[in-house]
Parts: sequence; structure tokens; C-alpha cells
Amino acid sequence: MRARQIRALISLLVLAGSLWAVLTMDAKLGLDLKGGTQVVLETKDSPEVKANRESTDKALEVLRRRVDALGVAEPSIARSGDRRIIVELPGLQEPAEAAKVLGRTAQLTFHPVLGDGPAAGPGADKPAEGERELVDEDGLPIRIGKAALTGSGVGGADAGYDLTMGGWYVTVDFRGSGEGEWKKLTGTAACNPVGDPTRRIAIVLDQEVISSPQVDPSVGCDVGIGGGSTQITGSFTEDGAKDLSALISGGALPVPVEIIEQRTVGPTLGQEAIDASRNAAIIGIILTGLFIVFVYRFFGFLATIALASYALISFAALLVLGSTLTLPGLAGFVLAIGMAIDANVLVFERAREEYGGPARKNLRTAMNTGYNKAWTAIIDSNVTTLLAAGLLFYFASGPVKGFGVTLSIGVLASMVSALIVARSLTELAANRPGLRRRAAVTGIATTGRVRNWIVKKNPDLMGRRTLWLSISAVLVVVAIAGIVVRGLNLGIEFTGGRLVEYSTSTPLDPEVAREKVSGVGFPRAIVQSSGEDDITVRASDVSNEDELKIREALGEAGGEITKLRDELIGPSLGKELRNKAIIALIIALLAQMIYLGVRFRWTFGASAVAAMFHDVLLVTGAFAWFGRPIDGVFLAAALTIVGLSVNDSVVVFDRVREMWADNPKMPFAKICNAATLQTVPRTVNTGLGAMFILAALAVLGGDSLMDFAIALLLGLIVGTLSSVFTATPLAILLQARSNTPPPTPRQPKDKRAKERTGDGAVI
Repeated sequence: MRARQIRALISLLVLAGSLWAVLTMDAKLGLDLKGGTQVVLETKDSPEVKANRESTDKALEVLRRRVDALGVAEPSIARSGDRRIIVELPGLQEPAEAAKVLGRTAQLTFHPVLGDGPAAGPGADKPAEGERELVDEDGLPIRIGKAALTGSGVGGADAGYDLTMGGWYVTVDFRGSGEGEWKKLTGTAACNPVGDPTRRIAIVLDQEVISSPQVDPSVGCDVGIGGGSTQITGSFTEDGAKDLSALISGGALPVPVEIIEQRTVGPTLGQEAIDASRNAAIIGIILTGLFIVFVYRFFGFLATIALASYALISFAALLVLGSTLTLPGLAGFVLAIGMAIDANVLVFERAREEYGGPARKNLRTAMNTGYNKAWTAIIDSNVTTLLAAGLLFYFASGPVKGFGVTLSIGVLASMVSALIVARSLTELAANRPGLRRRAAVTGIATTGRVRNWIVKKNPDLMGRRTLWLSISAVLVVVAIAGIVVRGLNLGIEFTGGRLVEYSTSTPLDPEVAREKVSGVGFPRAIVQSSGEDDITVRASDVSNEDELKIREALGEAGGEITKLRDELIGPSLGKELRNKAIIALIIALLAQMIYLGVRFRWTFGASAVAAMFHDVLLVTGAFAWFGRPIDGVFLAAALTIVGLSVNDSVVVFDRVREMWADNPKMPFAKICNAATLQTVPRTVNTGLGAMFILAALAVLGGDSLMDFAIALLLGLIVGTLSSVFTATPLAILLQARSNTPPPTPRQPKDKRAKERTGDGAVI
């Protein structure tokens, strides 16, 4: 009684807290949902300073001033690791604008102008130390001398508008020694005639002259401009003045930075993704709920209520933790709904066995025993999924990290909803005398159509284990052939390059689009249709200027062009991500094998891992044959398939372990066959429930989620079959080769031992 009351109290507290969080807190949306630009920069070693955590933090502060000068609402800038900086700019749709400011990497310096033309002509003397030739802002060559002032002496810069004279200007403030250095520099320049190039001051950033203003005629020779401030005037536009002030106030970076990743998503595409994911979640929950109610009747209805509470709990957890909700994160949120029913199905199927078994336990005792016996399988299957999600978070980058976070939260929330909320509801119902008299209404009193068919046919599946393993081997060969013959269509995450998606006002044939893109210098670009009126262009070495040319060329044939998505991945980052993906998959397999080896035995662990590798390989081969992209989202799907695959194997092996301990003298193959048949109802019902969710994602989730959903659908089907026809036959084969003894038989219960029910009563 006390345990049931504690569970009910915990359920109420968790649901009340979750409801409070949802009503009072706002979700933090990623840029792929609300639109904007994300830039990832990596600091590099300079001759003077080594790129490390300290120098990256200093660079971050400089970049923060530059970002603030852009005027973007609610920008975000943070360090990732020791050498990377992530900048998020909501609402900014032109990455060229961000790159123009953030990409300036060298020290800000102020130089005297020595004259026009080359630094040293034919027959001239060698240029003096520090003298060099650059190009001014008008594209004309000028000679500059040694730097007289650096960015460390600049306090800030602001753009302003002169209401009296009209026109934009830039005010520069100096600090520390910068005030005196500026006064001396301008005083020296003022000694030259008005209009002479030597009366100018060159402001240089990243080896480029960003401005070269002339000292005003009112400034006297050797007097200079004092007061710690100066004003640069000229024919500035508003954007020009703001850009110049941003570059000057940004100051000097202690180490060079390189843009290694850049993503831009239009607000329209982000809203479409939100709507599509929301609709998929709603329809998926409804279909899954109807299916559970159809199979498990009244208790299925209670499980559906708990399933709705899962959505509330997991979303509230995201809000409380301050996690950023990304597009793959939404997919993980929806996917975890399908996984949330697995625990309920496990419990209900065990309760069916107890209620209709030889002991003929009553409804309340059958449910309690179902929860107790399903506990180990639930824990093992969820721990293995958490291992995959954790590896995904650690090794992935960008929005895919959000999938790992959301999936982890979803797994934990599903256990709370199934083992606490659903159990409280079913225990409350099982104690009602009226319901106990009408046990058929609960859905537990009936064994189900699948179980009835199995009992009637009693097929010897493991008797044909050689055939099943041969079929698996053939499928693996076909998958490898697809990878070798067709090759993998690696996304830009793994190859480096740029992918841009455009929406056209009039339908544009991909062949026409391909010709237009080739005509502006990209004959090897991959041009494909995406959706009804969308075109994606993928190529390497596409600059911001090149992207503008491609956009204008497509506009000639497609009418009005809207950029929906823009992703840039540097080649070094692509190689790094590719290596990390391979490492993540290998570590995932090893981690699963070690965990299963500890929880079960090495033969079971090796069999489950072989089946997991088999499942991932088959899905990868299918994507190779059909030319579907292998990208970061596919990595999320692959590691999820690892979790889904091992879930089924764990359930089967958990039953094998239980039956083997009770019947140690029975042939191992017969035990595996019986365990497989007993778990088929759970496998079928869980698989169908998850398929409703994934089908909704595939149909309603849009192009961005379609490949993800298809990969998981294939993985779910293959994983369900491999647990029966690959993992279990392999376990039989390895057990025969290893000749390890069976587990220790369970000791018979003492006659005086009492069996306790969930409420503490003794029967």
C-alpha cells in the first residue's frame, strides 16, 4: 500500500511540475527552427600566440563586440572546446554579412600613408622597414609606413548621422596610450599639404585597408587630434558606416580564426519544420494511442494517458535544462514517443502470461508480477539506448547534438511515464472490484491474436538457424556491393563544401538548373530538386560571392528566388566529422558488447553486436543503392538504429536467461526458440507502435526529416527481424562453440516464503 501511494504522489508532483514549466517557460529554438545564421570558427596558432582555451576566450570577447555591432537581436556566442567559437545570429539570412565582420582575423592597425603607387619602382631604393604597398578602399595602390597605433588602443567606434549637414559618420574613441599615439600620428600627417596622399591615415585590418581618411585642414602641424576621440566623415551609406564602426570596435584578435562551418536557415523553412514535426507528433501519438487501446483495451487507454504525460514531462525537462530545441531534436522527441510504449508493452505482455498462465493469478497480482519481471528488460534496453544517445551527443556536431540530448531526455521521461505514471494508474484500476469482475475489459485477461497463433503453430524457428544466418550473410553481401558499386552519397558534413537550398516562384527543372549553375563556373556541382519548387546545389569551394552568382543564375530561369538553407563545412572539419562518425560507431558497438557481456554473457553480447552491425550495414547499403545522402542526420539515425536493434535483442536474451536458469538441462536451441516465440507479441506490438510514429514523420515531416524517418523505418524492420533471425541463431552457434555452462539454477522457494503483492499485503 505504501509503495503504491509513493508512486502516486511522485506522479502528481512530476506532472504538476512539468505543467508549471510548460506554462511559465519559453522553449529555446535552434536557428534551424527560427531562422538565422550559425557560424563556427576555429582559432589557429600565430607566430606570437598559441591557440588554446585562454587565447580563444580572448578572441571570443573581441568577436562579441563585433557581433554586437551587427545589431542582431539576441545573438549568441560561446566557446566549444578549447579552440572553437559558435556564433548564432537569429534573423540574419545573409552569411556574407556575418563572414565580412567575423572573418577579419588580423590585428587592427593605423599607419601613416607615404604616397601613391608602388613601394619601390625599377631602380628605386629598397623600401624602408615596415613600408609596404596595399590597396585602399577605392581599389588604388598606396604605400604605408610602420604601424603607429594598434587596436589595443581603441576603446570603441559608433556610427552616427549628422542632422545638420546630412550624411553618416563614424566616431572612434581611444583609450590608454592610444589617445597620445593618435594625436602624434595625426599631427605628423597634418604637416603635409591638404589633398596630398601623405596627409591620410590608413586603417588596416586583415592586410586590407578598410578606411584611409585625410586629416582635416583645421588640424595644425604637430598639433594633431586630441581629446581621446575622432570623427571619420565622408560619403558613407548607413550600412557602410555601421560596417566600418563594427570592424574598428571589434579591435584585434589575439589569434587568427577560420570559419569552418556555417549554416543559414530561412524563417519560412524553420516554421514549416516546426509545423511538420508538431503534426507528425500529434498524429503519431493519436495513431499509437488507438493501436495500444485496440490491443490492450482499458489498460491500453491508461497507458495512452501516461504516453501523453511523457510528452509533457520530456518537453518540460527540455525547458528546465535550457536545452536548445533543434530540428533533429524534434525528431528525437517524436521518436522517443514510439519508444515510450515499449515498456508498457513489455509489462502488459508479461501480465498476460501471468494472468493466463498455470498459476492463474488474479488481476492485481498479474500486473504487479508483470512490472517486476519486465523490470530488467526495460532497464537494459533503455541503458543501451542512452549509451547510443550519449555517444551521439559527444561525437556529433551542430544541430545533431540536439537529437542526442532530446533522445536521452525522452528515454528517461518514458521510463518515468511507464514505470511510475502508468503503473500508478493501472494499480489504481486493478484494485477496483468492478474491474476485477470484468477482467476481459482490461486487455490483460486475453492472450492476444499473435500469442494464440504462436501457441497453435509452435514453429521451430531455431531449427532453421543455418538458413536464417545464410540469408543474413547474403543481405550483407548485397549491402556491401551497393556501397562498393554505387558508393556513398556523403553529405557536406563529411566531405566539406557548401549546400544551398533555394525556393523558386516558378517550377524549375533540375536539368535547366544544372546548366545555369554550370554556366557560372560550377560544372561539377550536384544540383537536385527538393520538394515541389525547391532546388539544392552542393559543391566545394563556393564563396559568398559565388553563391550570389548561382542565385542570380537560377533566378533567370526560376523567377523570384528565396534562399531556404545555406550550409558551409570546411574540408578539415568534414574529415574530422567523418573520422568521428566511424569512431562513434565503433565505440557504440564496443560499449554495447561490454555492457551486454557484463549483464548477460559474452556470447550474448557478441551476438547482439553482430546483429547491430548487420542492421546498420543493411540500412547503409540500402541508402547507397538508392543514392540517398549519408550526412549528420543519417549518423543520428544510424546510432539510433544501434539502440533500437539492441532493444529487441535484450528482450529476447533476457527471456533466454530466465528460462535457461529455470531449465538448465533443456537444450539451449530449444530454450532460445521458446524464448523467441514468447517475446514475439511484444516485438510485434512495439514495432507497430513505433512504425506509426516514424510513418507520420516520413509523410508529414517534410524533406528535412524524410531521410531520417526512412532510415529509422528500415532500421526498425531490419532490427526486429535480426533479433530473431540473426542475433539468436548466432548466440546458439557461439554457445555451442564456447561450451560454457548454463546459469546456476534458481533455488526453490522456501515453503514458508510469502509472495507479496504491490500494496504490501501477503497472500
